[in-house]
Amino acid sequence: MARIPVLQPPGRQDAVIPHVYRPRMAAAMEQLAAAVYQETTLTYREAEGARILIAHLNGCLMCQGYRIAAHLPAALHKMGSAEAPNTGKSRGEAPSEAFYQAVAADWRASDMLSDRERLAIEYAERIALEPVPLPRDDAFWERLHAHFDDGEIADLTYSITTWIATGRVVHALGLDGTCEIHAPGSAHSLSTRPPLSTRPPLSTRPSLSEPTSLSKPTSSRAGPAHNHRQ
Repeated sequence: MARIPVLQPPGRQDAVIPHVYRPRMAAAMEQLAAAVYQETTLTYREAEGARILIAHLNGCLMCQGYRIAAHLPAALHKMGSAEAPNTGKSRGEAPSEAFYQAVAADWRASDMLSDRERLAIEYAERIALEPVPLPRDDAFWERLHAHFDDGEIADLTYSITTWIATGRVVHALGLDGTCEIHAPGSAHSLSTRPPLSTRPPLSTRPSLSEPTSLSKPTSSRAGPAHNHRQ
């Protein structure tokens, strides 16, 4: 249940976060979220892999049921944006529900993910759960730069941190229980991911900085990545 009344000004009854209390703050959050969805050049699968992991880490039910390809037009309307949605062919095919289940269950073990998709998810998890050592992990940054150019890394970083912030606002205030979005053909929350309280601490999980198949650039690349998608 919502922990504060969801009060809206005239004409904004569909907004997710309440605007009456601090209208400039609420508007800024909406504008940031809209910018992330509208300016990104990431494919659906790259963006959605990172976003759905954050949705589960945040515990945001609405975010877990959200699907960019299907729900972005309505979301932009709720945010007060009249822009045409960023849903062009360059974003690739929309992920299947099996994709979302694979990310939520065990993205490291899934064979459904490309190197770029897996690395985007890993980056999201590290930003959310272990941000302090992240800037000093040279091995990780070598892998990230091998698959994404500088603009795409900025894109991922702005997107992931925005999803962390907005999802936690929605969940902390209990707003995801009053405005849930249900994914097609699924329950509102993917139940295959263990709750945070039952998962082992990061120190007992496999080291994210250990060399993996992502450690080396793909054979089609001879130099730094430039808008290369697999």
